[in-house]
Amino acid sequence: MSQAVRQGDPAVAAAQRPGAGAGARPVAERVLRLLAERDQTLAVAESLTGGLVAAELTSVPGASRVFLGSVTAYATRLKRDLLGVDGELLARRGAVDAEVALQMARGVRSRLGASWGVATTGVAGPEPQDGRPVGTVYVAVCGPPGGPAEAGKAAALRLDGGRAEIRGESVRSVLELLAHELFENARAKDTEQNGGN
Repeated sequence: MSQAVRQGDPAVAAAQRPGAGAGARPVAERVLRLLAERDQTLAVAESLTGGLVAAELTSVPGASRVFLGSVTAYATRLKRDLLGVDGELLARRGAVDAEVALQMARGVRSRLGASWGVATTGVAGPEPQDGRPVGTVYVAVCGPPGGPAEAGKAAALRLDGGRAEIRGESVRSVLELLAHELFENARAKDTEQNGGN
């Protein structure tokens, strides 16, 4: 069962501040370090960000230790054909949807054989899409199969600004959500190993 992050969630709240997109590099460094410490890998599925998440990750020296690759599925049919997003879901809700983001994250994790998958989909503008206003963005994270984060988590964002600001905020937001899930996943494993205490 999928879980949605509420807009007030601390993992997402910072993403709604103006100008926060400029802070993506430290978050990218943090998630890459956390993944390397766990000997886990990452794959990225992008739509509205058009490769910016992958670019941010690969700007960090040593990213190749954990970053496997990305799929930029800008066209709706590629979300279905390359990432395995349900065609009926796409027809019913359009590409800008929380469940679509989750299926993109699961699909890229599976297709690229990564431990973790992340995804972005949304409307950067200048026109609305699928009945969604500019600034509507969904980011999602799915963790390792069999682990506590396998079902995934999606965050709904309502971002202000121009196209570049919305895309930048989306990059930072998906990386923040991944950092949050990595922390929660580690905490759940620690609790499990300590007998639930």
